[in-house]
Amino acid sequence: MSLEERIIEQVHKLPEDKKAEVLNFVGYLNAKTDHKDWAALSLASAMRGMESEQPTYSLSDLKESFS
Repeated sequence: MSLEERIIEQVHKLPEDKKAEVLNFVGYLNAKTDHKDWAALSLASAMRGMESEQPTYSLSDLKESFS
């Protein structure tokens, strides 16, 4: 029996309110997974073409530093 089949079997045993909680949790896991993909894509898109640019600021421009 596959993992998916075992999950479905266990969900069938739950009362309706607990099934709703499972559905919410699955939605959360999907959103969390999608967010990671979008964050990487977003950063890559934002930085595209900037690899050869010279930095605008140097360390001497800092007013405060933390160590």
